Amino acid sequence: MDTSIGLQFLGEILGTFILILFGGGVVAGVVLDKTKATGAGWVVITIAWGLAVAMGAYVSGYLSLAHLNPALTIGLAAAGNFPWADVPAYVGGQFIGAFLGATVVWLHYYPHWKATKDQGAKLGVFATGPAIRHYTSNVFGEVVGTFALVFGILSFGANVNIGAGYNPLIVGALIVVIGMSLGGTTGYALNPARDLGPRIMHALLPISGKGGSDWAYAWVPVIGPLLGATIAATAYKAIINHEVSAWLFVSIIVLVIVEFIAMSADKKAGNN
Repeated sequence: MDTSIGLQFLGEILGTFILILFGGGVVAGVVLDKTKATGAGWVVITIAWGLAVAMGAYVSGYLSLAHLNPALTIGLAAAGNFPWADVPAYVGGQFIGAFLGATVVWLHYYPHWKATKDQGAKLGVFATGPAIRHYTSNVFGEVVGTFALVFGILSFGANVNIGAGYNPLIVGALIVVIGMSLGGTTGYALNPARDLGPRIMHALLPISGKGGSDWAYAWVPVIGPLLGATIAATAYKAIINHEVSAWLFVSIIVLVIVEFIAMSADKKAGNN
């Protein structure tokens, strides 16, 4: 990038803010009571989330690399395609943008929180949750979905037939198909800032009638995307550039360890 790291930091804030504003906004419109979009359904949510990612990338793309996702940033750094020194600024900007976006969604739908009795629906505006709580499968689902996202993004960037100006829309389409095909199990976080940032705001904001923030599950949409993105970025480099990074083996080993821990947690909780 020709811009300073300060401007890139600002770009990640703005882009992630837009991503959460539109993404969290559509979920609020669909699941909260007495909105004009109440009950519009999963298809509306998945399409709007894809467009939210695209719009966020367009907003930030002239300032930063429009990662908008700590998993993508860290995965690219592990693959040697992004400087580790810039990771804190990018990840910090992404979380700040997520905090701001979640707060504005809360304010925008302010009277609807009181009108909605379902505490799970209120949390769902801010953070993902599993359709069936089975940590082993939930982690695997987030890894697979994020792998598909990052491998797809890298493939789009290498495809000379796609104009650079269309890349955000293509990535948005990828988000839509991931949501429709794979997202029904966990809500397809794919992005630690997208899930953890708003989850923190759910815990902090005085939301009328809210319940708990489900911290027992919060590690899944953080660890899963980080591992999926790192495996995807390093595997892509190994396949396309024939450069094998130690991070590929480390991330696979960590995934195996995490899955064994998840299996133990499922067994203890009776999640068979």
